[in-house]
Amino acid sequence: MATTSRLVAAPIDAVWAELADGWTYSSWVPGTVKIRAVDPGWPAVGSKIHHAVGIWPLTLQDETESTRCEPPHRLTLQARGWPAGEAVIDIVLGEAPGGTRATVLETPTHGPGAWVNNPLAEAVLVYRIREMLDRLGRIAEGHAGRTPQP
Repeated sequence: MATTSRLVAAPIDAVWAELADGWTYSSWVPGTVKIRAVDPGWPAVGSKIHHAVGIWPLTLQDETESTRCEPPHRLTLQARGWPAGEAVIDIVLGEAPGGTRATVLETPTHGPGAWVNNPLAEAVLVYRIREMLDRLGRIAEGHAGRTPQP
């Protein structure tokens, strides 16, 4: 399990808009190389983003499902990216001075990621989450017309 947060210099609705647009998922989720389809109603519980993961040309088709959706504060996903496995990704947004505090908690649930529980594996997850939040934040800040935080 790994968690980290970032201040996004954009209103909470701007950050939520990026989460609610399934077609932007590959822009802010490391390892996702393209979106194949987004179910109608995304991010409603049970809806899915159908994506490809990996490094081209070695990509695998998989999906991510919304398991909890509380606009504009919380989105929980069951992300699949085999052969690496599956993980629950809980994204929590809260209003903060200067914008939105975005926090992500990622817990591997199935496959190799769930079998390896040590400080090195957690450090890799934290790095991945930081990159994810940096990408998400910069996109939301750009769309909101704000200056990104360093």
